[in-house]
Amino acid sequence: MTALLDGFLQALQLILRLDRQLVEIILLSLEVSGLALAIATLVGLPLGALLGLRRFPGKDLVVSSVNTLMGLPPVVVGLFLYLLLSRKGTLGFLGLLYTPSAMIIAQTILALPIVIALCHAAIVAVDPLLHQAARTLGATKRQLTITIINEARYGILSAVIAAFGRVAAEVGSILIVGGNIAGYTRVMTTTIALETDKGNFELALALGIILLLLSFLVNALLHFVQQRGLTGRP
Repeated sequence: MTALLDGFLQALQLILRLDRQLVEIILLSLEVSGLALAIATLVGLPLGALLGLRRFPGKDLVVSSVNTLMGLPPVVVGLFLYLLLSRKGTLGFLGLLYTPSAMIIAQTILALPIVIALCHAAIVAVDPLLHQAARTLGATKRQLTITIINEARYGILSAVIAAFGRVAAEVGSILIVGGNIAGYTRVMTTTIALETDKGNFELALALGIILLLLSFLVNALLHFVQQRGLTGRP
């Protein structure tokens, strides 16, 4: 118990004095996860809106496939990308393996189905009476699309926040394609795994505290957004 308390106090000291290594790891984690989330949102939101607003052959199969990919195992994504990006792989000439770019690609693949599926769910949940009212008032297709997306904005924001929670806590795929290189591809989750194996619990605990705080803030924001949507407040 004393060892655990000492480790916790030393971890707090690392956080309070803004240890350089700790800050670098946190900033890289936020950069990788933030860029992956931005790409997934820019691609996933239009695709989710398309699934929710348009009818086309095979739509049910596409929706089912996207929902299935929400549970895509990170290590499978990591293995697939490793085979593609390795020196003998199809995309090996790009030299992306063991770089932050490879980690961003991996996290984007994991976040994209979540954004698409939850955005689609938010859009199809919009009251059909809104569609009828907009058409009755003479709204164009573009105006109708904007109106529906605006009505589903809380669900869409929830999708983005849920996707961020997924990528921020991810370790399997980025460990495979990033290599956990100190000062270059080492992020919070991979560092926690490494430092725990090494017995350096102070840094691992410090990063664990930061990760828990980040997870709490994300989930608190998600709850806040959902409550606003349920109460109908702007």
